[in-house]
Order: sequence, then structure tokens, then C-alpha cells
Amino acid sequence: MRLGINLGYWGAGMDADNLAVAQEADRLGYDVCWAAEAYGSDAPTVLSWVAAQTERIDVGSAILQIPARQPAMTAMTAATLDSLSGGRFRLGLGVSGPQVSEGWYGVKFDKPLSRTREYVEIVRRAMTRERLTYEGEHWTLPLPGGPGKPIKLTVHPQREHIPLYIAAIGPRNLEQTGEIADGALLIFPSAEHLEDTALRHLRAGREKAGRTMEGFDVCPTLPLALGDDVNALADMFRPYTALYVGGMGSRKQNFYNQLAQRMGYEKEAAEIQDRYLSGDKDGASAAVPQQLIDQTALLGTVSRIADRMQAYAAAGVTTLTLAPAGFTLDERIGALRAGVEALEAAGLA
Repeated sequence: MRLGINLGYWGAGMDADNLAVAQEADRLGYDVCWAAEAYGSDAPTVLSWVAAQTERIDVGSAILQIPARQPAMTAMTAATLDSLSGGRFRLGLGVSGPQVSEGWYGVKFDKPLSRTREYVEIVRRAMTRERLTYEGEHWTLPLPGGPGKPIKLTVHPQREHIPLYIAAIGPRNLEQTGEIADGALLIFPSAEHLEDTALRHLRAGREKAGRTMEGFDVCPTLPLALGDDVNALADMFRPYTALYVGGMGSRKQNFYNQLAQRMGYEKEAAEIQDRYLSGDKDGASAAVPQQLIDQTALLGTVSRIADRMQAYAAAGVTTLTLAPAGFTLDERIGALRAGVEALEAAGLA
């Protein structure tokens, strides 16, 4: 099992430290460094900055938002980053959510599955450097009856095939991801529930495409915090979990809330959402079960984290992406090093 690092969003208060974290991850042998975007910093700018100042670690978008860019623009970005980084770019895509898609980008959040499928097809077709034509429900290239003509990409990616990941949570999205992508970006993964909440759906998609899980990258992101008091460590992530389970999306369309329900936390997920949407964020945080946090984060001593890593490897994870917690650079670097130590102790390095 390989290790990754997720820098999260730029502008989250730790900007000055993020380069040092990425460079230490590069030195320690981490496989990939991911950067996120929502409605603040954009991922490509961060990734180009990191790639320019590291040597071996891959850089990946987790995610580039589909409503933010036309697919041909994403192909241009992917090809450019792969070329500039010497073949170290991984393209992660996702539909974002209805609030961001419609409120920030002005793009209707409808038919996300068919939109994602067409988007991936266009991106991949563009990166073959053949003249781009496409006829679909959401995109037609070139537009008919006008001056547009088929154009081909002028940038040469370093590799013929840039690994393409999709951020997926729901069963149908997971199945499609298994069918059309090279990897899946997962959030709030529980080793105990991973087969039912993700792996069986990904496997069904692979089978639909006539493939096995061999070579498919199952890549969840987990917060990591070191210490002896697991309960106190879990408390650090209560606001984070409450935000996603309770406040991300609408009452009817919150993918993270639905995931918590599929993990067996139906009543708790409903209470967290009720409290969060009523404005009681502290109450929502208090309502998050300690067990839910412990199941979806790496908490405790190096030995305990090593045991959890073994469980994730056994469940089918191939790249475990860490989000090391800490209020200082030294704490984050310490957590980064502990991740490697735990992987070695687990016999997975």
C-alpha cells in the first residue's frame, strides 16, 4: 500500500507550511501530493508550484471541479502539468455539489453521472492529440452551423496515458467510476464498511467494462493525529465531520450524510444535520459519534495507526492519502513521518 499526502485548500491558514510539508513528503517517499479546490484557491496553480519545488512525488488534483471548466480546458491543464512536472501529474475530477455548482459557477447541477461520463470521454479524446469531435447530450464539438472546426491539442503530455481519478461517494457514481476511471478518490472511508459502501460498487463497474480491480487505485483520504488519548484526538475532528455530514449540500442532497447513514449512523446523521442546518454548529459537533470519527480517521499511537493501516490494506485500499493534523509545522511534519513509520510497522511499505 502506498502513501499520499493531501494539502487541502490553499488559504486555510497553513499556506506558509504547505510547501515544506510537500517537500518532506517527497523526501520520505510519499507517492502523491494532492491539492483541493472549492471556491477559493484553484488546484492547478498550487500543483504547479509544488511540482516545481519537488523531485519525485506525483502531484494530483483532488479535485478539479467539472462545472468549473470546459472539458477541453481540463485536457489542456492536464497535458501542461504533466509536461512541466516530467510526467508526475494525476487528474482527479468531481462534480462538486449543488451549492457550489449553481451558486458559484452558475452551472445547473443535473444529470451528474452522464455529465461526468461525457466529460471524461472528451478529456481523454482531447489528450490523444487527435482532432477533437464529439456529439453528446451535454457537449457537441464543434458547435454545428458555425465557424468552429475540429482542433487538436498542441501540447505533448509527458505520458501517453495520464491517470484519471473520480471523486465518488454514491453507489451509482462509484460503479461508473470503476467503469471509466483509473482510480477512485474516497472520503470518510471506514475500513469496516469499505466493501459495502465502495468496493462492491467499484468492482461492479470494473466488471461492466470487462476489467478486474487489478491496477485500479482505491485512494481514500484520512486525517491523521498522533497521541495517547484517542477520545481527545477525535474531538479535534468533530467540527470537520459535522460540517460535511450536517452542512454540506442541502437537506435532500447531502452525499456525506447519506454515506454516514449507509455506515449505520442513520439517527446520528439526522440529528447532526438538523442541528447544523438550524444554526447549532456546536450541537452538531457534539452529536457526532466518537466511533464514526475513529472509523474514518487515523488516531492514536504509531502502533495503533499501523493496525488501522493493516485493516485498510486488507479492505482493498491501494493508496492511503493522509491529511496530517497539527497546529504547527513541526506537528504536521511529525505526523507525516509517523505515517511512514506506521506503514513500515504494519509491514506494508
